[in-house]
Amino acid sequence: MCELYVKADPILYESRSRSLRIRGVVTTLRLENQFWHILQEIAEVDGMTTNQLISKLYDEIMDLRGEVVNFASFLRVSCTRYLAQREAQVVPLSLVGRATG
Repeated sequence: MCELYVKADPILYESRSRSLRIRGVVTTLRLENQFWHILQEIAEVDGMTTNQLISKLYDEIMDLRGEVVNFASFLRVSCTRYLAQREAQVVPLSLVGRATG
């Protein structure tokens, strides 16, 4: 069983930092490459860039909770929730709330 995990390409768990602007402030996020790939997939599903997705998620969590103690961890959990949702084939796959009209 562990072979499935230990044979993962090391590039997937290598961390990478990205700078982006959230609410007008330039910030740096450090995530493992695997999570950057998943965020890119989510963004594509939602028809936006990865930076737009991250900004949208930040806005939504701030509106809901008023603070984010560890935004990088929030993004990792969002990625795993997306994967679970995708695996269950629940529609829509979007993590970002959509306006109804």
